[in-house]
Amino acid sequence: MTRPDAVRFLRTEPTMAFPDGRLLAIRAGEVHVLAPDGWVHLGRVKPPSADYLSRESAEDWCEREGWPLDLLNEVPAPPSRRL
Repeated sequence: MTRPDAVRFLRTEPTMAFPDGRLLAIRAGEVHVLAPDGWVHLGRVKPPSADYLSRESAEDWCEREGWPLDLLNEVPAPPSRRL
């Protein structure tokens, strides 16, 4: 049995549209942003102004913003690569 990939959470800087910033997640080097339709892939480059969050801080962010905590467990894994 393999371990699931570790997920790191980040938060972007606040903006007028997002006063608490946006929640990001990095899994296997791939960056995703939490959007109304779930996690959206952004690429492999972390926004320079995004700060790392603990899992607990990401949960607090979700609670403040009204997002279900289960979403933190649903960050997409990159497709497996076959040789």
